[in-house]
Amino acid sequence: MQRSKGIDSLKNSQKVVRRKGSAVTIDAVAAHAGVSAMTVSRVINGHSSVRDDNRERVMRSVLELDYRPNLAASALAAAQHTCIALIYTNPSSSYLRELLVGAMRGSTRAAAQMVIATWDGLGPKARREAARQLCSSVAGVILPPPLCESKEIVDAFVNAGIPVVSIASSHFSDRISCVRIDDRMASQEMVAHLIAHGHTRIGYITGDPNQTASAHRWQGYRDALAAAGIGYDAALVQPGYFTYRSGLEAAETLLTLPQPPSAIFASNDDMASAVVSVAHRRGLEVPGDLSVVGFDDTSASTMVWPELTTVHQPVAEMADAAIDILLREVRRSPASPRVTVNQVLAHALILRDSVSRP
Repeated sequence: MQRSKGIDSLKNSQKVVRRKGSAVTIDAVAAHAGVSAMTVSRVINGHSSVRDDNRERVMRSVLELDYRPNLAASALAAAQHTCIALIYTNPSSSYLRELLVGAMRGSTRAAAQMVIATWDGLGPKARREAARQLCSSVAGVILPPPLCESKEIVDAFVNAGIPVVSIASSHFSDRISCVRIDDRMASQEMVAHLIAHGHTRIGYITGDPNQTASAHRWQGYRDALAAAGIGYDAALVQPGYFTYRSGLEAAETLLTLPQPPSAIFASNDDMASAVVSVAHRRGLEVPGDLSVVGFDDTSASTMVWPELTTVHQPVAEMADAAIDILLREVRRSPASPRVTVNQVLAHALILRDSVSRP
């Protein structure tokens, strides 16, 4: 008889809870089990940091009250506390657009908050202060070039325990994860494409010397020449900084050589577009008089005439993948080991109308 009264009392308590709302709440479970709502949440989400007796009491209450957690709401609540920063100082607006598209796509899919910060014009001291402030408000950071090449910036986040993923850096370490392509191989394939069309005097415009990808692309240029038995001519290599203006200056130098090149490979699309502009200004036909190729396959490659043959670097996909890598690290359980990822995505040659035989 006593047991029957207990059961009736439990049923009545369930009826009271049901009448107060459309479903049993986590607070009701906590009150029934005599623990905090945080403890209930930890048990439901499988956290190991709960005493066995509390875990048993919570599970008993969940069964007796027929509690059904709203998993979608739980995921959204977790996401609202996962804030990621994407920081950029990239001079190429077309590259930046692809980067932002991928990052926003990834953060939306993963239901994470995204903070986008530009550090253009900030000196070293201001960047250190900006990093310090971000460390107190974000769970992880994505660094595209050139910031991902800065040891000082990387140190500021890593030493504060903030996970970092770099994009498009050819430098990999066990301190931060990275998403990239094989820049050296991509560059070698592009030069081999020009050589296959009969070009032997191939001008090259380098990228920003402070970025590791620039050195790898230059080495790929040299690899292709060596593989074809073509001697390296330093006069055919001019400095660039991934900016349109640096492409203009490099193109003017190359096209005023006593023996100008029959093709120019610029290590990004902005500089390749500048080469096309200089060629037109000098009365040269592209590709009849000069073949021009670029790198990245950003919108800049299709905004000139003729449209550029280029290397497709999947910038948006790289940013999207960086979000996934970062969130796996941010949301891993404390018992899981920390893992750094070196993810290499596929590149491709995009063949358009800017290349012909010399």
